[in-house]
Amino acid sequence: MGFAISDELLGTVAPIVVYWVYSGIYVLLGSFENYRLHSKKDEDEKNLVSKGTVVKGVLLQQTIQSIVAILLFTVTGNDDVAATGSQSSLLVLARQFITAMLVLDTWQYFMHRYMHHSKFLYKHIHSQHHRLVVPYAFGALYNHPLEGLLLDTIGGALSFLLSGMTPRSSIFFFSFATIKTVDDHCGLWLPGNLFHVFFQNNTAYHDVHHQLYGSKYNFSQPFFVVWDRILGTYMPYSLEKRTSGGFEARPTKDCKDD
Repeated sequence: MGFAISDELLGTVAPIVVYWVYSGIYVLLGSFENYRLHSKKDEDEKNLVSKGTVVKGVLLQQTIQSIVAILLFTVTGNDDVAATGSQSSLLVLARQFITAMLVLDTWQYFMHRYMHHSKFLYKHIHSQHHRLVVPYAFGALYNHPLEGLLLDTIGGALSFLLSGMTPRSSIFFFSFATIKTVDDHCGLWLPGNLFHVFFQNNTAYHDVHHQLYGSKYNFSQPFFVVWDRILGTYMPYSLEKRTSGGFEARPTKDCKDD
């Protein structure tokens, strides 16, 4: 008799495993100075929080995320026959993925932007994430626990519910979303990275937001830049080579305070 793992358990655990495996790959690649958006020295000197603290913060968020995921799967349930029928249609899966991406992007844009424009929320909650002035891969989910719950966990729950996806579909969607989020924070501009080819919202785009001049721009995450463009918070940039090696994302328009 084989050991069966439920889709619900995989949907809970897989994104966490993917997070640490994928970010671990970027840790190994971090010594490639010629592809970094910031030097290793800047990463060590400019960031305002230790990597040990970041790991603990991410593990706390993932614990909360897991509890909510288990509760969500338990409450919603899924009829096996209906689920099997849905999963057999690639068209249905594509529709669910696109819907989930749009829902997650919309939720995170407005919540993220509000946390920047509310001085109280920024000071007491969102500023924790911006202690990483120089982002790196495994710091992608380093947030205040309340922010992690509001932006990522509730946003994920809404995208799951409104898209109508099954627990099995969610394994692939949330693993993909996790990879995308880690990639956006990896701090490396590697040749051949497909995320940089297919998404304007990428590593350099989000790096601009982490800098002081871009803190009121590029709120969109993790997939598209639609809301930034519609609402005037899009910050165009150019990718320039640094004389010391690597790249730098430089804004191509004047930054003005709102």
